[in-house]
Amino acid sequence: VWYHKPAINEELIQSLPNLKVVASAGVGIDHLDLKLLSSYGVKVSNTPFIVSTDTADMGMALMLASSRRLVEGHEMAVSPDTEYFPVDWLGVEVSGATLGILGMGKIGYKVAERAKAFEMKILYHNRNQRKKEEESAVGAVYCKKIDDLLQQSDFVLLAVTLTPQTHKLIGKRELELMKPTATLINISRGLIVDQDALVEALQNKVIKAAALDVTYPEPLPRDHPLLKLKNVIITPHIGSATKKTRWAMMEEMAESIEAGLAGLPIPREVL
Repeated sequence: VWYHKPAINEELIQSLPNLKVVASAGVGIDHLDLKLLSSYGVKVSNTPFIVSTDTADMGMALMLASSRRLVEGHEMAVSPDTEYFPVDWLGVEVSGATLGILGMGKIGYKVAERAKAFEMKILYHNRNQRKKEEESAVGAVYCKKIDDLLQQSDFVLLAVTLTPQTHKLIGKRELELMKPTATLINISRGLIVDQDALVEALQNKVIKAAALDVTYPEPLPRDHPLLKLKNVIITPHIGSATKKTRWAMMEEMAESIEAGLAGLPIPREVL
């Protein structure tokens, strides 16, 4: 299963009576009905570890691109209408700023490791607090309440798994808690954010900007208001899109399929 295709529904499963394993690319499994698959005796695997480094890199890239207005700057630099570069065309600092990470799993923690090199103050919220030594290694401070993180952060980065509990985790109320100078970065799933509320917040300067590697749907309709806003960067869900990582993902999927067909324990099985 690559990019959620084909759709693994009951009709498809019934048409494949010998199906033994579904190997899915990436970390997220929100597109799979695990109970349905299990009821047919079908096992599931994903590739959770291999994507974390590249996705964390992407989170930092989006933060830097948004804060320093790289897309706008490129457009200005190459525009045939540009006669001079305005002196008051400014971005905002990343170094020394406060980064709030929602979801401190493998990807979130790797973002924190990178942010430490930028001398950022790191806050995080997670279902479970990290070990003290893990917090100390990156200088991260645990926020028991999401609200506390939102109110203090200059950048809020989303690295949570999509579940019924995290669906539209960031809505109108949460956006209004953020600083008007803050930027929202999403490298998890589009449905983590209420996009209508995000459009309103960006248009009304409730928050400063957004940098999104994920949206809902993907791609967005060509007339979607997010595509027209200058304070938004959108990339085409490329968090894991490097040659080395994609090759490794396919190797891991093939290993799981071979194990499943042979009746052996499946590497990286989703239980």
